[in-house]
Amino acid sequence: MSLRRRLGSLFKSQSELDLTDGSIPRSLFFLSFPIVITNLLQVGYNLADTFWLGRYSTEALAAISLGFPLVYLFISLGLGLTVAGSVLVAQHTGADQPEQAEYAASQTVVFTLLTGVVLGTLWFQFVAELLSVFGAEPAVLTLAIDYMEVISLGLPFLFGFTVFIALMRGAGDTVTPMLVMFGTVVLNVALDPLLIFGVGPLPELGVEGAAIATVFSRGSAMVVGLLLMLRGAHGIQINLRQMIPDLAYSKKLLRIGVPASVENTGRAISVNAVLVIVTLFSTPVVAAFGVGIRVFSMIFMPAIAIDRGVEAMTGQNIGAGRQDRVVATNRFAAKTSFLILSALGVVTFVFAPEIIGIFDDSPAVVAEGATFLRWIAPTFGFVGILRAYSGGFRGAGKTLTAAAIAVLLFGFIRLPIAYVASQGLVPTDMWFFAEPDPTGIWFAFAVSGVIAAAVAASWFERGGWRGGDLTERSATDAEPDGDAEPSDEPTAVGDD
Repeated sequence: MSLRRRLGSLFKSQSELDLTDGSIPRSLFFLSFPIVITNLLQVGYNLADTFWLGRYSTEALAAISLGFPLVYLFISLGLGLTVAGSVLVAQHTGADQPEQAEYAASQTVVFTLLTGVVLGTLWFQFVAELLSVFGAEPAVLTLAIDYMEVISLGLPFLFGFTVFIALMRGAGDTVTPMLVMFGTVVLNVALDPLLIFGVGPLPELGVEGAAIATVFSRGSAMVVGLLLMLRGAHGIQINLRQMIPDLAYSKKLLRIGVPASVENTGRAISVNAVLVIVTLFSTPVVAAFGVGIRVFSMIFMPAIAIDRGVEAMTGQNIGAGRQDRVVATNRFAAKTSFLILSALGVVTFVFAPEIIGIFDDSPAVVAEGATFLRWIAPTFGFVGILRAYSGGFRGAGKTLTAAAIAVLLFGFIRLPIAYVASQGLVPTDMWFFAEPDPTGIWFAFAVSGVIAAAVAASWFERGGWRGGDLTERSATDAEPDGDAEPSDEPTAVGDD
């Protein structure tokens, strides 16, 4: 079998997929599998930084462990707009409204880039103050500030590529972003050791070098992505004439996007808040937590891919009026995600020390990191269920519902348990440790995932996703032309 035929059996172009008809497993596979590859490649940015900085120094590894949750927070604040754009594009595509989909994509791009510029400038001014909250050792804090200042200035580039991926996914094209990501990851992997350690005329930049490599690579991906969307040969098309900021349309994006930002920001704030608790312990514990979070980023890629695939399929099927496929898609996705993540949890539990040792072979880091992984590995499948139904809520326009579940998980379950259990505040007859111990943090991760999965599943099954159609189908609606605003815009958001 030729290479082209083999690839054709794994990847399907947008023209070969109909998300509103036919086999649900087939559509979800061909939509989600490229997302798995794309996300694994995206994690490659962080893994490359972790790998090389782990060999540079333990302080450098702890520094990016300190900075990584903040990076996630920065991106999460702008991610809501990309989710809004993806959902609008999906629902208009399913409703066979290409002009409205194009207008939604064009406006999403311009507002996302503007948000990246504003937030990047703002965060650059306050990076030191934000990181000082964690109370890390001075050497680690200084390196973390250096890393985050570069990332802050590069935030528009990070946002730019993220919106490209989201809009293409909403239109049903997940293969093109995967190919673009592959090229830029290769670039990042090549630049990392050169800029971190210094080679020839290139100076030794340490953590700053890792940040520069990431920003430059993602900036390259953003440029390629925007050019592809301007041409319109793949997925969705954007139009320069429709990229003049439309404040009226921005309100519609914000009604959908703000709750989505709350959902993702809730995750980011939770990781940062947990990091505050983690920094009450030694530097090896901080490093172990940082490595563990990056391992999660890789292991959860299938669940996140299914989440995004369900989001696109739900959106298009709601646009097409196929609510029966919405229910079937979400149920199938939840079962599949549970099985895949549970299998990965078994592998993680068995090989936990070896996995941690890939990034940092310090005995103290390996021991604590392995404990972390083994506490939560048995609950990976429940996280898969949570992510599948969250994608369904977002695709249905019920972004506030997804946000509420995230806030419940992170704000009212994980954080209180992590602090109380890790600080020896639980009576000895109810807990294993009477003294402060980081095991309490790992325990909180495990129990919160199970509870949130149960809430998400029950909420969906009782019909909590209904009422999120963002399109109108009136035959008298006018079509947009030139740079005019289309009359067939979303007029209601399910959670309003």
